[in-house]
Amino acid sequence: MTGENMAKPQSGGKAKLRRTQKFTEVQETLQKEGAAIFVDKQGTENLYIDFPYHVNYLHSYAQDTPFFLGLAEGRLRGTRCESCQYTYATPRTYCQFCGGPAGWVDLPLKGKVHSWTTCHYGSEAFLKETPYNLVLVEFEGVNSILLSRLKACTEEQIYVGMPLVAKFASKPKYLITDVWFEPAPGAI
Repeated sequence: MTGENMAKPQSGGKAKLRRTQKFTEVQETLQKEGAAIFVDKQGTENLYIDFPYHVNYLHSYAQDTPFFLGLAEGRLRGTRCESCQYTYATPRTYCQFCGGPAGWVDLPLKGKVHSWTTCHYGSEAFLKETPYNLVLVEFEGVNSILLSRLKACTEEQIYVGMPLVAKFASKPKYLITDVWFEPAPGAI
């Protein structure tokens, strides 16, 4: 909280805070003064302050590192069981069917819509894109599907079986959002 956002102390060094019974007024007061008091139905005063919260989170991709490094190189990486040859679009270290170890393989950059949905609400990372389309992509020769965003088309244009092509961020952030799909040329 910066100095200009804090409530201004009045005489005697005590802050005179606005009291309200409407929470919308609390939000307005917080934006203007940095603090406000909300009086609930029982008459209890609840102090609210504007307190920015920031956390640096150090995250390791551990065994999934090749997947995210692949995205930065314009490659989709999956895994294949060395025993039964089951191929996963979402990487895993061991096969869920036979328990055998799985090794890294490159996936095709073309696929097709298996299923899809349009999200009208999103987390902070997707607010600027809301509404956005999510698609389950199936690939030839791959036994499982991949969840990703579908761009460059409207909700009304999407159909099951629509041919897709993978696209990659030009400046990777090493996040799943570094890859998305778009309709293949001529699909719409």
